[in-house]
Amino acid sequence: MNSLERIGLPRVVSAIRMTAFFKKYWFFGGIILAVLGGYGLRDQNAWLREYDILTIGIFIAFFITGLTLETSQLSTQLRQFKAPLAAMISSLVFIPLLARGLAGFVLSREYVIGVCIIATAPVTVVSGTVMTIIGRGNIPLSLFICVLGNFIGIFTIPFSLQLLVAAGSHVDLPLLKMLLNLITTVLVPIVLGYLLRVRLRGFRARHKLAFSVFQQSMVLLIIFNAVAGSGPNIREAGATLPYLLAFILFLHSLILVMNCGIAKIIGLDRPSTTAFTIHTSQKTLAVSYLVWSGYFASEYPLALIPGIVYHLTQMIMDTFVAERFRKLSDESVGRSG
Repeated sequence: MNSLERIGLPRVVSAIRMTAFFKKYWFFGGIILAVLGGYGLRDQNAWLREYDILTIGIFIAFFITGLTLETSQLSTQLRQFKAPLAAMISSLVFIPLLARGLAGFVLSREYVIGVCIIATAPVTVVSGTVMTIIGRGNIPLSLFICVLGNFIGIFTIPFSLQLLVAAGSHVDLPLLKMLLNLITTVLVPIVLGYLLRVRLRGFRARHKLAFSVFQQSMVLLIIFNAVAGSGPNIREAGATLPYLLAFILFLHSLILVMNCGIAKIIGLDRPSTTAFTIHTSQKTLAVSYLVWSGYFASEYPLALIPGIVYHLTQMIMDTFVAERFRKLSDESVGRSG
């Protein structure tokens, strides 16, 4: 019996470790599978368009965002508007201008458009707050940046894109149509979910994990659809992808440094600096997809690739940034103790 226990125990421990590893990193594995699957099943994504699966799924994802939005902790941020205001200026003005200026020097026209699309998008909804929690940051500030950024970003995207994309060439975007589409697809479901959050309190508490998995799965489906629909073009552009990756790594690093610097300039404390640096630097792929698929996909099929690369980059890099902030927080507590 003892020998069986000695043999079985390492297997149990190994299984537990593998389960924990899968729970922690399943999304990164899913990205790899979405890319490989999309490339292997080129042009096999017609069913997504035929049944509007992505449009419906994104609507549900933003409805979940409103449903799970907790605003009880935001009152303090309303009285301390300095950080959220700086976050909006950085996210919706500085980052788009910086990204467009740098991309114009080193990337092709199609990639420049893609960089402009992701740069003008609002901040992420889920991952920014999650990583703020990991970094022991100011969670109410992170939530406020999320709410305010997505509300304002919907109205600034059409005009920002028109200015940035049209630089150096003549591009006319249907600004009013784009604005109404973003309001309908993003803002309306968030508001509906928010209005129903009290009535569905028990339901959302029971399915919190499922909601998170669904939202992340929608990102994977967006990546699969983009790769499957652009397979031949991706193969032709394969040689340029390493340059794009290097550019995005440099751009996101620069954005993180810039936002950390802004946080220090306006005098934020360490938890608020953590929230500001991480959440203001992140961009949402879902809104970028809506803009790309509605107005750029036919003429610029590769223009979503920078957004996908940026999303992957921010997920990996900001995990390490959050861990670094967490370590600094623990060291600070240790010294004060």
